[in-house]
Amino acid sequence: MSSFFESDSPSNLAEYSVSELSGSIKRTVEQAFDQVRVRGEISGYRGPHSSGHAYFALKDDKARIDAVIWKGTMSRLKFRPEEGMEVIATGKVTTFPGSSKYQIVIETLEPAGAGALMALIEERKRKLGAEGLFDATRKRPLPYMPKIIGVITSPTGAVIRDIQHRISDRFPVHVIVWPVRVQGEGSGNEVAAAIEGFNSFSSGGLIARPDLLIVARGGGSLEDLWSFNDEAVVRAAANSQIPLISAVGHETDWTLIDYASDQRAPTPTGAAEMAVPVKADLEAAVSALSARLKSAVGRQMDNRRQSVRALTRALPSLDQLLALPRRRFDEASAGLGRGLQMNTANKRRSFERTAAHLRPDMLSTRINERRQKVGERMIRAERIIERLLQRSVSRISSADAALRTLPARLLSQIHRSQDRLSGLSGRADSALLADLRRRRSTVTAHDRILQSLSYENVLKRGYALVRDETGAIVKSASALSVNQTINIQFADDTINAVTTEGSAPPPAQPAKKRTEKPPAVAPPKQGSLF
Repeated sequence: MSSFFESDSPSNLAEYSVSELSGSIKRTVEQAFDQVRVRGEISGYRGPHSSGHAYFALKDDKARIDAVIWKGTMSRLKFRPEEGMEVIATGKVTTFPGSSKYQIVIETLEPAGAGALMALIEERKRKLGAEGLFDATRKRPLPYMPKIIGVITSPTGAVIRDIQHRISDRFPVHVIVWPVRVQGEGSGNEVAAAIEGFNSFSSGGLIARPDLLIVARGGGSLEDLWSFNDEAVVRAAANSQIPLISAVGHETDWTLIDYASDQRAPTPTGAAEMAVPVKADLEAAVSALSARLKSAVGRQMDNRRQSVRALTRALPSLDQLLALPRRRFDEASAGLGRGLQMNTANKRRSFERTAAHLRPDMLSTRINERRQKVGERMIRAERIIERLLQRSVSRISSADAALRTLPARLLSQIHRSQDRLSGLSGRADSALLADLRRRRSTVTAHDRILQSLSYENVLKRGYALVRDETGAIVKSASALSVNQTINIQFADDTINAVTTEGSAPPPAQPAKKRTEKPPAVAPPKQGSLF
């Protein structure tokens, strides 16, 4: 009995380790659910991880399953997953032994139906419309004749060729193409970056700033055009400072960028027709306007010519203009002789009337009258002189009396003036002495400053002053030439010298006593002012 109870296991079940059991479950699940299609709503989507993989969950009203999209599959998706989107995922179910969880590895992902995508578009349209991105007041008019057009599209499709061909046929202008992907993961960001990139160009930069932008793509399904419903693309189109034409899909295809753009074109070719006018039509219109202008100018000249002729006929002739002045001149010239004769006769009669009054008896009478008046005035003058003499005598008598008392007053005033003059003289002497002392101290201070700034004190410290033949001071060796006579002034004497080429100074030689030394002439010094 004891050996029976000591057996290894009370049953016949096989024993597994945790790793073996997890691996067996993993293989069983992968074999049973190798290829499945799951419909559900995306939950917990936060975009691709830094590694490029995307982790989220699919759920319905009763259950939830983890999901993963590997980096390689993520780049092949036709549209970008979004939170709350209902999708159909195709892949295989596997387990993660590390946490005893199962998940679906998604290989393809598609919307659960057009209805779901349209509902998402409508929701996004209401959201962006509430922000005012679709308002008509934000839209700018297209330039009538742009010089540079920027096109944002795929460089390998037929769209860019159609646009270039149509622009070349209508009105050839410079076209700049910004290549982007027009579908798939990340295509929306590329389109938005291209719109912002064109807007960042400056007018004077290496690449000229376009006058008009065209965002174009060929037709396709709703999933193919999904990038142009991206919120980043719509915001970039609404914020573009350059007028923008959206030409996405065919005429019946509508995306959110069509509402945010300044103009929607039914097709890429239609966008090219909107962008530029027809050159031939413009030339024909210019020719017609030129012909009309010439005809109008001709008619205007004819009308002005007829007006001038009518005015000319209305003007009087030269003879008519001069007839009245000529008659006045003739009348004036005819009356001039008679006027001179009448003036002479009048002057003669006036002279005769004046001469009739000049008789000798009349002159004698006037002389007697004037003599009588002069006698009367002499009598009055004598009387006036007598009165003036009497007044003068009285004045002199009063003045004589005043002068007799004047010496005493003058002596007192002279004594007072002498005392005041003595006081002022003393104050003037003291003020003069103080001013002299102040001026002497000022001059002494200036003399000390002058002596301290004198170049002769500098020469006493071992320096020398060099002058050329003209007596000008030499400030640098470059100002001298070879064999030039110079004058060198030391503190005690002045010598003459001749310049040589620059070299090292010669060794010191014992000073030789000069046999003849000219008497030193002391430079003149400023004498004392006192």
